[in-house]
Amino acid sequence: MSDTSAYTAKDWDEVRAAFASSIMVDTSLSSLAQNLEGPDWPIKGPEETPATYIDLGYDEVAELLVMKGYPGRIDLLITILKDTLAFDDPFGDMVQQAEVSAERENPLLKNLAKLGIAESFPINLTGLDADTRDFCRLEKLSTLGEFAKFAQSMSQNVIVGGDFRTLLNALSHVDEAGLAALLPYRAGSKGLHLIECLAQVSRPGGSPERTAAAIEYFGEDLTALRAKVEGGADLAREVMVLNSPEAEARVTAVLAPLVGGKKTEPAKKGFFSRLFGK
Repeated sequence: MSDTSAYTAKDWDEVRAAFASSIMVDTSLSSLAQNLEGPDWPIKGPEETPATYIDLGYDEVAELLVMKGYPGRIDLLITILKDTLAFDDPFGDMVQQAEVSAERENPLLKNLAKLGIAESFPINLTGLDADTRDFCRLEKLSTLGEFAKFAQSMSQNVIVGGDFRTLLNALSHVDEAGLAALLPYRAGSKGLHLIECLAQVSRPGGSPERTAAAIEYFGEDLTALRAKVEGGADLAREVMVLNSPEAEARVTAVLAPLVGGKKTEPAKKGFFSRLFGK
């Protein structure tokens, strides 16, 4: 091992660890050197690739090069690998930027933003049926943003049905009625809402865990609703936006212990009759 080496064992450990995940780990060192327009790698042969060396320690590489008749060439090896990585990183940045640009052109993401719907909203808190939520879980789609990106990347030959297609169509065409059926969305207003979310996750067969998660997610909405009720607002009137006596009764039963207000039985009167007390 040369005493005048420009690099240390630490330098070698850093570069070999970084190169282990490079797609060029099996590319010939001579080709890498030529691409860098620097000194050529002097040892020829199909085994002269980074993969031959990166599993070895600094001293082991130096000794191997001595045995091959090229002492002191570890500096050149490190230089080739370091410069290749430096060239590779900007390429990786370009790919990443292209992906970001593609996401910005995603019409579904644009529509989510237009509707004031957070990309981070959990799929688990939507009104999608259990089969669709299971499909999303298998595909590792945990948020609406991930749903939108996945939907854009799907091949046109892939056929999807059920609630997945319904939500996809509703988002694509900004169908407010379709969105309200599957998301805690209120037609005519932006964003998602606690009351609508509780109505969807507390449907028969729903899990208490989803209800608890909805309450946690909409913590600020819950605080605001509590303030309104404490200020004299009627909880029963607040949940009338659901326009479903059965859903209103379920949501009121969940909210009453949290914000105050009376639990209600499902009413048989219509929306306007209940609104005006007739």
